[in-house]
Amino acid sequence: MGNNILLNILLFVFVGAGTFIGGYFVSRIFKGRQFKQLEQEAASIRDMAQREAETIKKEAELHAKDTMLKLRQEFEVETKQRREEFSVTERRLLQKEDHVEKRLDLLDKKEKDQTIRFEALKGKEVENVQKADELSKMVQQEKEILHKISNLSRDEAKNMLLARVDEDLMHEKAVRIRQMEEEIKESADKKGRELISIAMQRCASDHAAETTISMVHLPSDEMKGRIIGREGRNIRALEQATGVDIIIDDTPEAVTISGFDMVRREIARLALEQLIADGRIHPGRIEEVVEKAKKTLEQKIKEEGEAAVFELGIHNMHIELVKLVGRLKYRTSFGQNGLQHTKEVARLMSVMAYQLGLDPQLAKRAGLLHDIGKVVSTDAEEGTHAVVGARLARKYGEVEVVAQAVESHHNEVEMGSIFGVLVCVADAVSASRPGARAESLETYIKRLEGLEKIAYSFKGIEKAFALQAGREVRVMVDPAKLNDDESVVLARDIRKKIEADMEYPGQIKVLVVRETRAVEFAK
Repeated sequence: MGNNILLNILLFVFVGAGTFIGGYFVSRIFKGRQFKQLEQEAASIRDMAQREAETIKKEAELHAKDTMLKLRQEFEVETKQRREEFSVTERRLLQKEDHVEKRLDLLDKKEKDQTIRFEALKGKEVENVQKADELSKMVQQEKEILHKISNLSRDEAKNMLLARVDEDLMHEKAVRIRQMEEEIKESADKKGRELISIAMQRCASDHAAETTISMVHLPSDEMKGRIIGREGRNIRALEQATGVDIIIDDTPEAVTISGFDMVRREIARLALEQLIADGRIHPGRIEEVVEKAKKTLEQKIKEEGEAAVFELGIHNMHIELVKLVGRLKYRTSFGQNGLQHTKEVARLMSVMAYQLGLDPQLAKRAGLLHDIGKVVSTDAEEGTHAVVGARLARKYGEVEVVAQAVESHHNEVEMGSIFGVLVCVADAVSASRPGARAESLETYIKRLEGLEKIAYSFKGIEKAFALQAGREVRVMVDPAKLNDDESVVLARDIRKKIEADMEYPGQIKVLVVRETRAVEFAK
């Protein structure tokens, strides 16, 4: 019985061990087959990924080739356009060069003619001196002969001598008359050119009106009466504070601001618009609003300069130079807007510098700054606008090559680099465009500026404005420095200085205003 139990136990152990071993080998075989299947799937996925990668690679290569082809075509088109533009510019420069050569040939010819005439005059002068010596000798000889001749009376000898003297003097008189005729002819040519210039200035009213007036629209015609004020006190206060003419006529819902100075005109426009919007119009309020308008305009000038610098891609320019650039917007040169002209010069210089292998950034800086000397007051800086502009460029940190280019663009100093030549050329190209400039308007503005300069040359002057297209000079004096009698004398002195120093059509009214104010506040 015990042996049977032991055998059963052993049998059970052997059967269990065999079952375990068999299960182990079966699981190994199953796992091996599953692993091979996974390897086959991984290989299939890898092959598929490689094929997709190759497909993507080929598509990318095709797309890159298409992109390169498009870029190449665009580059060729742009290059062709640039070449055409350069060809046009080159032809213009060649035409300009031919014109300059012709002018130089004409000047050489005139210089030779003048040299020949000078030599001829010099020879005639020597001949006249010789003839005068000969005449003196002949007169002396005739006196001696007359003394020896006894058969001539004293009167007969005197008449004979006077006849010979009259004959010689007649020849000298004819020579002197010819010289005077030539001098009068030259003087007449100069005077004729001045008269023609004045006539052209007076006939350029339409063109001058476009650049010397501004319009302010009104909400209604009733506002005109409020602007004029009681007995005209409001409009007088506005004109005295801004230095412009306020013209109120039959134009519906509009007021005209007239003045040659664009800065003053813009201040008056801003102030008038603010007064109209506010509704409170009286002399005290007008002065306050005008001061605010001046500050607003200074901010606008700064913004215009920053916009110009940003548009041209110029960096790290001193803020004072940026303000001077912005101020060019409110100045014209021969009828051409100063800011547009300087930006055009900067662009022209950038293109030329690039073609010559120079630094376009330096070229643009020199072109943009070449006329900043025009917006600086002559009381603050002395010298031509080119010299003053170079002085300011050096003061505010521009490199020396830029300052030299600004200083030499009108050949007032020797050009220190090729950038000076480029500024000179670009300035001439910008100014030579058809319709770019109007010399009669520039002459007109210079005459008005000259009137104000004469007024400011006297002591005790607070403000001086040229009004009515130069037919009136309005001068505000300091009441603490001049009394009423001295104001009368001042008006007479200004009138005399204008008559002595200036040429002008018609007549000019000199109005001296002396005003005393007493202000108190009741609390």
